[in-house]
Parts: sequence; C-alpha cells; structure tokens
Amino acid sequence: RQFILDMRLQKLTGLERDKIIQEYTELMERIAWLTEVLSDDALVMQIVREEFEAIKEQYGDERRSEIIDAPDEILPEDMITPEEMVVTVSLNGYIKRNQLSLYRAQRRGGKGVAGMAAVEDDFVTDLYTASTLDTFLFFTNKARVFWRKVYELPMAGRTARGRAVVNLLELAEGEKLAAILSIPGLADADESHAILTVTKKGRVKKTSIAEYKKPVRKGKLGLTIKDDDEILCAAMTSGEDHVFLVTKNGLSIHFHEDDVRTMGRTAAGVKGITLAEDDEVVAAVVLKSHEEDDSILTVTENGYGKRTAVSDYRLQKRGGKGVFAIKTSERNGKVVGALQVMDEDQVMLIADSAKVIRLPMDSMRIIGRNTQGVKMINLNEGEKVVALSMLARNSDDMDDSSEGDGNDQGDLTDQTDRTDDILQDTEPNTRQDTDKGTDGTPID
Repeated sequence: RQFILDMRLQKLTGLERDKIIQEYTELMERIAWLTEVLSDDALVMQIVREEFEAIKEQYGDERRSEIIDAPDEILPEDMITPEEMVVTVSLNGYIKRNQLSLYRAQRRGGKGVAGMAAVEDDFVTDLYTASTLDTFLFFTNKARVFWRKVYELPMAGRTARGRAVVNLLELAEGEKLAAILSIPGLADADESHAILTVTKKGRVKKTSIAEYKKPVRKGKLGLTIKDDDEILCAAMTSGEDHVFLVTKNGLSIHFHEDDVRTMGRTAAGVKGITLAEDDEVVAAVVLKSHEEDDSILTVTENGYGKRTAVSDYRLQKRGGKGVFAIKTSERNGKVVGALQVMDEDQVMLIADSAKVIRLPMDSMRIIGRNTQGVKMINLNEGEKVVALSMLARNSDDMDDSSEGDGNDQGDLTDQTDRTDDILQDTEPNTRQDTDKGTDGTPID
C-alpha cells in the first residue's frame, strides 16, 4: 500500500492506460474470432465436435437406461378389463349391457326378476352374454352388417331401457335390427371357420369369416334377401358342424353344414327347410361335431319346454320338411326358440312383460322328441315367452341360490316344494313311430 502511495501520478496513469489497451486488444481478437465462426459452418461443426468430445471424456460412462420400441398405438380395448356382460335388445330397438352378476340362478318354474322396466308397447326380445372385448356383428332386416365392440354398447342398470340402436348404428330409413352375432377375437379368428346366416323363410347361407374381418363403421351388405323375408339369426361354424332348424309349428330338420357350400358375402343362400304357408323358422342351432350326445332345449310361448337328446333327431339332407321337435298344442302355444344345452348350462327366459328367469339345465330331465314338455316358468294371464338365451359356460359369477323375497324386482321365492309338481310331464312316454303333419300325411 505504501509502495502505491510513493508512486508518481504519471506512472499510475500509465499503468491504467496499458490495462485498457490490453482489454481492447483482447475484445477485438474475440470479435474477429466470433465473426469467423459465424461465417464458417465447418468451423462451427468442429467446435461442436470438440465440445462433445470434451464432455464425453469428462462424463462418459455406460448407459444406465434402456431404449425400447414404443407401441405403435394404444387402442381403447387395451384399457378395458375383460368382464362378462349381459346384452339385451328390446322390441323397439333399445340396447344396453350390464354385469352378469346382477342375475341370480333360480329353480325352474319360478317367477323371475325384472330385466327391464315395463314400457308400453316395448319389451325385451333378445338377450346375449359376452365379454367386454368381444365383437358384435349386427345384421339388419335389409341384410347389412355392422361391427361394434361390447364395451362400446351403452351401460345401464338391470331395469333401465337402454339406448336406441338407431343412435348406435348408422341405419337407413325403415331399417331395423334383425340378428346379432357375438364373436370373441374376430381379428385372429380361424379363416377356416364360416358364418352361417338363416332367414325366417328357411334360407341358409355360409360365408367365410375372412369376409367379415374388415369392419366398416357404416356397415356393408351381408347377403341378398327377398323383400318378404328377413334374417333370423347368425352363427359361426367350424366346417365339421351340423345345423338344426326349428319352426314355429314345432317342426325341425337336422343336416350337416357340408350340405351348404361356402358362398360370397352377398350371395342369397340355399333352401334349408321346406315350410308350410303358415310356418316360419324361429331358431337355428349349430351342433358341434364333438357334442352330438348333448340335448336340444325347445321352448314354447306359454312357458313350456323340454330337453331331447340330439340323437333323437335323425340326420337328413337340407331342404326337407323335417320331423316334429315338440307338440304345439293349445296348452304349449307356438315355439319361440331352441338351444343346444348340457347339464352345466343355465338359460334365461324372457317374457313380453319384461320378466326374466334364470334356469339351471340340470333341473330338467331329457324326454322324448314328440312330446309336449314341462312347465319352465309361471306366467300370468296374457303373458308370453318371447325369447331365450344361454349364459356363458363355466361362469364364476353363477349363484345357485333359489331363495328371495318373492317379487318381480328381487330374488324369487323358494320353488323347492313345487318342483315335483312342475316336473310332471303331461306325456312322459308319448312317442310316435311315424311323424305326421297337420293333414295326417307322414313328414320326411
């Protein structure tokens, strides 16, 4: 400090000037360098390279994270939990889904529970069980086909009406829903399988499932159909199955699917059964080749039905008149449907009053083919059974309880004491050696 005080003012001024000159020189050199960098792209890349090499030298080590391929797309179904659902469709075209667990198993002959709140001029006509990830094919009366996933269908309570199908599908004026087919894993389905469609006039058509794997949201033509006919149902076949048709007047025909050649999606099909003027097909069942020892459940509109061994229905060629499956007497009424069932199966019956009953098949014994059957559900005066559907096999949600509070909104009253009366078959051993039609002539 004393040294600085002893210096002359001139010498101090010179030191400060030298510092300013040096700083100016360095700044000019820096400006010249930056100007050169900005004007030379190669120099810029060299600097960047040198800086990265310096960083690598100082911080470089083995990668601690792993780079993997990202999924191409996250689909809506990837976020959906597989769950068994009950899908119902009403006469006026309202559709909904709800959990299978809402319905409890009951004994045959009970009153059932409400499956939809009763609405004037509307009631449940179709019921299906499927997983949330399954695909539904919707066939309309004008032979168009639509694709929808089960999770896309509206969720509603057991007694709710649901949503109009016209708001779910792009239907044309005058077009209505005619049949629904549930297909699990449609995209990966075996192309040797086919979809069999049946009309009320007895026309059958078989089309490879490969022609249904490319969905079109606005729908596309499924088959050619006459103006006075409409689609009844659709089912998937394996190539080795049998086809079983049942008519409103109680006739049936059983033939191999090979009798129906594979046709294009827009073909009209071939004759499956010869019908009387006042008759029509009400059910079509695909009999799996390894299940021919099972039974056929046939149900009539007055709540009667029966199980008959498949072997009781002889194999015929398609196009015949068929044989009797059940008597359509005044007591029974006309046939409303038929299903292939086993003892472990459970079936739902639906009345036009929106009443639903769930029945285990092990409570029904197998009886003869040409009989009237037994009572399956107690109906009030004026009520009619309009549809039936089989629940998914091996369901963990089945509840075998038959007790309840005895009203239509809750579980059923105990039917155990009445089982013996209900099981009485009006004609337990009635069989005919020759099947005859309404005019007394034998039916082939």
